[in-house]
Amino acid sequence: MLLSLTLIALVAAGLLAAVYNVTKDPIELAKATKQAEAKMAVLPHTQGEVLIKEGEQVDGVSIYKAYAGDELLGAAVETQENGFGGTFKIMVGFDKNGAITGYQVLEHQETPGLGSKMDEWFKTDKNRQNVIGLNPGQCNLTVSKDGGDVDAITAATISSRAFLLSITKAYNAYMSNKLEAVSGATTLSAAENENNENKED
Repeated sequence: MLLSLTLIALVAAGLLAAVYNVTKDPIELAKATKQAEAKMAVLPHTQGEVLIKEGEQVDGVSIYKAYAGDELLGAAVETQENGFGGTFKIMVGFDKNGAITGYQVLEHQETPGLGSKMDEWFKTDKNRQNVIGLNPGQCNLTVSKDGGDVDAITAATISSRAFLLSITKAYNAYMSNKLEAVSGATTLSAAENENNENKED
């Protein structure tokens, strides 16, 4: 019996390792593609070429600054926070003054139908849900239950608090480092930028 169990365990381990090796690269590619698409989708839209810098790491936050020539347009900032169900990651865009231009949820483990609504809730023009256009430095970007300016997701206050905290963290990292010079930038063409705008609409 011991020999049988050992053989079963070895076969199962081998199968898991094989599946991992086969799926590892496609999974990583899918994550990288989703990140790139989110980065471009949340950035401020403009005509002409946009230069996107390589990510800068600031306190665990990745900042991708966008430029038109030498002019800073804003940035896409990737950050993460612990929600109700676990760690989630978002990409949030800011203009050069710090106003929120968009966001996308990259990963989450929040409860379906509750915290998972963060993907759309905070973009919806209803009551005080929408955070697009708000500047965290000029408003109280916390839930209204805590005296803030934003309505929490119904029955998901913990997830909502974490989501708004992640945006505030992204904002603080961006504003403290937004005057860095242009270097290591990649180019986003006007056509790609316009295509992203159409997709977002």
